[in-house]
Amino acid sequence: MFTRYATAALALCAGASAAPLADLAKRQGQNIDVTVLQFALTLEHLENVFYRQAVDKFDEHDFEKAGFSKDYYNNLKYIAYDEQQHVQLLSNALSAAGVTPVQECTYNFPYEDVRGFVTLSSVLEGVGTSAYLGGAPLITSDQYLTTAGSILAVEALHTSYQRNALNKVPFANPLYTSLDPTSVFSIAAMFIEQCPADNPSLGFTAYPALTVQGDTCNCEQDSCKDHQYKKREPGLLGDGGLLGDGGLLGKDGLVDELLGHNDDLMQCTPPMAGTTVSFKAATSDKATVPADPYLTFVSGLSVTSVKAQVEGSTVSAAVPDVAMGQTYVFVSSGDVEGSLDNSQVVFGPAVLEVAPPKPALN
Repeated sequence: MFTRYATAALALCAGASAAPLADLAKRQGQNIDVTVLQFALTLEHLENVFYRQAVDKFDEHDFEKAGFSKDYYNNLKYIAYDEQQHVQLLSNALSAAGVTPVQECTYNFPYEDVRGFVTLSSVLEGVGTSAYLGGAPLITSDQYLTTAGSILAVEALHTSYQRNALNKVPFANPLYTSLDPTSVFSIAAMFIEQCPADNPSLGFTAYPALTVQGDTCNCEQDSCKDHQYKKREPGLLGDGGLLGDGGLLGKDGLVDELLGHNDDLMQCTPPMAGTTVSFKAATSDKATVPADPYLTFVSGLSVTSVKAQVEGSTVSAAVPDVAMGQTYVFVSSGDVEGSLDNSQVVFGPAVLEVAPPKPALN
């Protein structure tokens, strides 16, 4: 069995802090519903292009070589079709409201192979589901709320499907995690290279980055040898980035494979509650780790701040009991238990996969 002791982390991105969508809508003289729809369409464009490019790049044989079934590839095309339809639906709704819909941008999705694509898909679908859940309370129109809820349900199905394909618990938390629009936007912005000049600005500013640090996978079987591991070098975005050390697709990432076993996914157990996890803060003259920082974990409906230990720019704390599944982690200057206060967020979010405990049935 292969396990990852300290982390099975997805060091995906920096978070964002800016005026909430409601304030932005007021400044731009727009109905909040229009602003929310434009925000949702921005995310749907990203997902639509992400899947469109993957279907063009890989064929059924590529997925089979990577250990995925013919059924998986066929269902992937349904996911791609769903995202295409989401773009069309939101665009039509905005046009009917007399608003010009935002157009798709050019993107950079830094995966190299099928497994890298599926891993990134799992994260993006999770973020998308969290985004719809977090944006729902802002919507004032019952019709738009129903539409958003309908899309949310399909995004949740996509999330579970991709998690299951990677041998993660498909529904690791009994309550799905809501994520605020500012943090969601900055995750999306990590992949955006350039947008049309006439696209309206969403008005967000990124937090300094927070990336997950951790050990490599370790082999617990006597028959395992060091040469069985293939580790990726620091990638396009550098150490701690999507392809870098500790990153999503890089060395110590989730898609390290066994040499010669393309059809055998390395099984790595993510951290559980009580495991100490460490994060690297992208410090600078303008962004420093507070003297008494907290690591704040956003998971399910819980926002939990844990007193952190600091060594240079590395911040560490134990994973709280409430964290399960795809969890968003911030460095905060204070205890923001119960509600994420953007004014106290200093770095983040990092995206951390946390293994749920075994279900205890009565």
